[in-house]
Amino acid sequence: MESVDAVSITILFGAILVLTGIMSSLIALRFGAPLLLVFLLVGLLAGESGIGGIHFDDVRLAYTVGSVALGLILFDGGLRTRIATFRNVLAPAGLLATLGVLITATLTAPAAAWALGLTWSESLLVGAVMASTDAAAVFFLLHAKGLRLRPRVSATLEVESGINDPFAIFLTIILVEILFSGERSWDEIALYMIEKTVLGALFGWAGGRAVVFVLNHLNLPQGMHAPFVATGALVTFGLAEAPHGSGFLAVYIAGLVVGNHKIRAHSSVVVFLDAATWLAQIAMFVLLGLLASPDRLSQRLLPALAIAMALMLIARPVAVMVCLAPFRFSIREKLFISWVGLRGAVSVFLASIPMLVGLPGAPFYFDVAFVVVMLSLAIQGWTIAPAARLLRIGMPRTDVNARRTELDLPGQLTQELVGYPLVAGSPYLRRGIRPSWAKLTLVVREGRVLTPEEAEPVREGDHVYFLAPSERMQALDRFFAERPSQVSADANLIEDFFVPGDVTLGALADIYGLAIPTDEAAMPLADYFAAYFKRNPRAGDTVRLGPVVLVAHTVTDERVVTIGLQLAEPEPQPRTLWDRVRILGRRLLRRLWARLRERFN
Repeated sequence: MESVDAVSITILFGAILVLTGIMSSLIALRFGAPLLLVFLLVGLLAGESGIGGIHFDDVRLAYTVGSVALGLILFDGGLRTRIATFRNVLAPAGLLATLGVLITATLTAPAAAWALGLTWSESLLVGAVMASTDAAAVFFLLHAKGLRLRPRVSATLEVESGINDPFAIFLTIILVEILFSGERSWDEIALYMIEKTVLGALFGWAGGRAVVFVLNHLNLPQGMHAPFVATGALVTFGLAEAPHGSGFLAVYIAGLVVGNHKIRAHSSVVVFLDAATWLAQIAMFVLLGLLASPDRLSQRLLPALAIAMALMLIARPVAVMVCLAPFRFSIREKLFISWVGLRGAVSVFLASIPMLVGLPGAPFYFDVAFVVVMLSLAIQGWTIAPAARLLRIGMPRTDVNARRTELDLPGQLTQELVGYPLVAGSPYLRRGIRPSWAKLTLVVREGRVLTPEEAEPVREGDHVYFLAPSERMQALDRFFAERPSQVSADANLIEDFFVPGDVTLGALADIYGLAIPTDEAAMPLADYFAAYFKRNPRAGDTVRLGPVVLVAHTVTDERVVTIGLQLAEPEPQPRTLWDRVRILGRRLLRRLWARLRERFN
């Protein structure tokens, strides 16, 4: 019975630790602290040398949980990456994920050798462990601080973080083998990396296609689509690792394949993976925190600080400048990408590999990596938002909080049935904006189910259900999110979202039901700006098209490259003569102000 009680107590303490991590995330969201740092601290405090007093030294369990968590995280990252985004930034992100990792590890090694008194092979292992970035921490902080990055910068960071982990793992395993069993030739190292890359890519592609086939051709029980996808990702990881391929690269590519095909229950799969990756990260970070010891970490603080400074101020910036030199990134964008190189889950996870294989002095690598990661998260983590504003890379963002209800429709892959409660501040109700690509199918009002004709006009408190394309769910959310009232468009306020300047007026009209003359439907928005102002457009210029305000966001070579869209208020309708006079006066003042700006600018 004692063994049964021990298991029950272990389950209780494990659940309490996870619950503590979940509740502490609320504090992290409030103060913008990196979640990884919070979970590591929870595990550290619960450990044998902390206030919890829990003895934990099972490196194999921590490595297993870490592998599962990273597999799900990478699969989820691939699932959310559009293939167009992947192709557009594959070259710069690919260089950062390969050559950039190698440069970072190489330039970190001298600092490790000087601060820790290690050999060059051991110093390179420290550099390899620190060479990969943590995307989850970066994008959580940007979201918590209410920032939106420039699309190209955001895409580069997203793809780099998704594909640099496999290369860092390759490098770490090779160096561990060299330290464990002796030198290896460059030919062997190159062949090993090619083998893992090719096998990982092949198994990832095959695994992704298999998941898509099963989802779309087999009638799985209701609610089992999402668990099947998560399990399929882990099966792909294991199959790729069995013949010594890269399981981490395989799951990322599998996610990329699944995410860019039409599949059943797409929304429920995404929601399920959100929860699964969240819990997997908590379990991994808490276990890694339990492996660490505050007594040992305090002895590594000063050497680890020297390594962290070399990593943040020398190694990462040099790697970014070299890798992005062939591409058209501004110096501000390069500096920001350099500063966003947070170390995180992968670095601590890789530091457990020497302990797993029994490398002499292995806890030393883990302790140093743990301290460097915590320093990186504390220093860079809390300064990402100010850096984004200082370098004018990040922009204020109004988050969309729409309560969406999703219903899977068997037998088809292109449409989903989704419902929203109508709130007073939503653009759909308050501004009368109707997306042309979403079909209203039914309305629930006071417990009664009505057809659109019976419910016309819809009103506050109704629940409306639409048939809409799966890929436009996030766009549809914007129509039902409650927003603060805005009387007039202000160029200093952030736009609802961005579109390239080559998008046509006709494409915009299809989304918002705008009345566009037929002969102007094929005109790009950039040309429309030039024709509207009859001068070279400037950043901040605004043009109103019915319920939408176009804002010139990025102007390059006297042409609008990026245009922001604001959902504008409808023009007030005059009721009395005095109303007409006031509206006419406001219009005249706006035109006068525009002409004055044009003359003096």
